[in-house]
Amino acid sequence: MKMLRVAVIGCGSIARLRHLIEYEANEQVEIHAVCDIVEERAEKMAAFYGAKAYTDYKEVIKLANIDAISVCLPNYLHAPVSIDALKSGKHVLCEKPMATSTEEAEAMITAAKANSKKLMIAHNQRFVSSHQTAKEIIDSGKLGRIYSFKTTFGHGGPEGWSIDGAESWFFNKDQAFIGAMGDLGVHKADLMRYLLGEFSEVGSFIETNAKQNTEVDDNAVCILRTESGIIGTLSASWAYAPNSDNSTIIYGEKGILRLEADPKYSLIEEYQNGNVIKHELDQIQSNDEAGQTNSHVIDHFVEAILDNKEPLVSGEEGMKSLQVILGALESQDTKQIITLNKGV
Repeated sequence: MKMLRVAVIGCGSIARLRHLIEYEANEQVEIHAVCDIVEERAEKMAAFYGAKAYTDYKEVIKLANIDAISVCLPNYLHAPVSIDALKSGKHVLCEKPMATSTEEAEAMITAAKANSKKLMIAHNQRFVSSHQTAKEIIDSGKLGRIYSFKTTFGHGGPEGWSIDGAESWFFNKDQAFIGAMGDLGVHKADLMRYLLGEFSEVGSFIETNAKQNTEVDDNAVCILRTESGIIGTLSASWAYAPNSDNSTIIYGEKGILRLEADPKYSLIEEYQNGNVIKHELDQIQSNDEAGQTNSHVIDHFVEAILDNKEPLVSGEEGMKSLQVILGALESQDTKQIITLNKGV
């Protein structure tokens, strides 16, 4: 059996509750190193997973016995650390949003190509069972022409999820760059691109009105148009409490798809002829303890490397999803509708 030797840089919540757990569960992975500037965190994870602890990521990327690295750091470090790792000959799985600008994203993609390494962005929504089934239905034509959609991702905020609570880097604009839109909205931008195709225009209303002592956004509503003329809304929020919302509704010529909008049925098909089909599928990944399931991101990354295949969420795909969010920020700043994919 081929084995992949990995390191995880950053030992915060996303590493602890997603990456490390899923690497450990994969029989073709060996966790060799973990890294965090807080030595105690690195030591704790190293002891738990039988790895070696580091506090300097540059030491980790130089290790000859490491094949791949997960970058689980604050947003402003995603690009520089990923690029360094790629240049050191390591495959990279980078958390979202992949970068803070298109230029950074392009540099990451260039580094991956120049060093013949895989670059994958950790968007998990494409791997959710209800979302994959919905794509099959849409692509089959069963729903007819798609007219509109509304998608939302919201919870109570990073203070209930981040290892640092209310003091988390998520609220520090210099480190995070972007708030709920980068934390949650970019996931939905990636999902809707996967389901409906590329977006051509975006407009937005973005606010910081729910959290204190922060300049990053915590509530956003975007209007979007695809290249094929489908229009809809995307919402991202850190103010959905006590219950989160990770739902998507797609309106078509022959009916409606309701994704993750029902507590029991992950996907519901409702057709104009009266037919209703309810799918009880695998539970969507969530930050709640009861909602933890295999996101399939790690398994897909490992498979892409070992089988030398292009990952579903490549650097190019991650950049396109990032550009939707960057366009939304530009729309808020300029009070105009922003054209996406300029010059493409």
